[in-house]
Amino acid sequence: MTPRRQQTLAHSVWTDGIGFITGADVRVYFHAAAPDHGIRFLRTDVPGSKAIPARIEYAIPRQRRTAISMDGVTVELTEHVMAALAGLQIDNCLVELNAAEPPGCDGSAQAFVDALLKGGVVEQDAFCSHVSVEQPLVVSDQNCRLEAEPEPHGKLVIGYALDYGPGSPIPAQERSFEVTRESFINEIAFARTFILEEEIEALRALGYGKRTKTSDLLIFGSNGVVGNEIRAADECARHKILDCIGDFALCGANLSGRFQAVRSGHQMNREMVRTLRSQQDSVTIENRAA
Repeated sequence: MTPRRQQTLAHSVWTDGIGFITGADVRVYFHAAAPDHGIRFLRTDVPGSKAIPARIEYAIPRQRRTAISMDGVTVELTEHVMAALAGLQIDNCLVELNAAEPPGCDGSAQAFVDALLKGGVVEQDAFCSHVSVEQPLVVSDQNCRLEAEPEPHGKLVIGYALDYGPGSPIPAQERSFEVTRESFINEIAFARTFILEEEIEALRALGYGKRTKTSDLLIFGSNGVVGNEIRAADECARHKILDCIGDFALCGANLSGRFQAVRSGHQMNREMVRTLRSQQDSVTIENRAA
């Protein structure tokens, strides 16, 4: 792979909205950061807290989302912000927020991408670290599977096969992308979180999503999408690829490889990142100084 210089924002930008989990009013700022800073999240609502590195070492167990934590301070639902930053190839950024999670916006990464594009991207005087898949890897659990293979041209290719079986209101679909800045902006960033209508009340009983409306994400009922319209026939598969991009970014480096997922979720994505980082015989990590 041709070495790429690290990048950060030219100007600070922000966006706001409602947190999907807490229902809090949230504003998130994106600030420029120095080379090798990486992506870090700072909660300004917790006095004295430190910025949490968005690395797999700081990820904690969660269902249906990815969270990072340090010194008793946690940031929930990081994957859409992380996908936006990774998709735009922004390597160094301080993400400052005044709540326990970024705003949910419309359930995609689009609002974050729009804000970041306004901030502009500048190159820095350092080169990116790189992680490449060097041999086939598999993470699996029952009918869920995530495979990784070498990509001879140094590209990142992610495919996702989604099939919840007969009777599911979510149609079976499959999609694959070579992940580039352009493909992310045009083909992936708009894809929204989806959920079954029957799951909504159970989540609300746990205190989640009390201010979330049908227009904020894709809710599938027995007759299809409720109170909304899909943006692409395979939007659900695209969103799963978006989640993969955000979770894979926890490796803290440029990633190359060919990944194929079958019904995998955040937990399996994180397990793949841990596998990549722990199996030194399976990856090449290169650090180049400018």
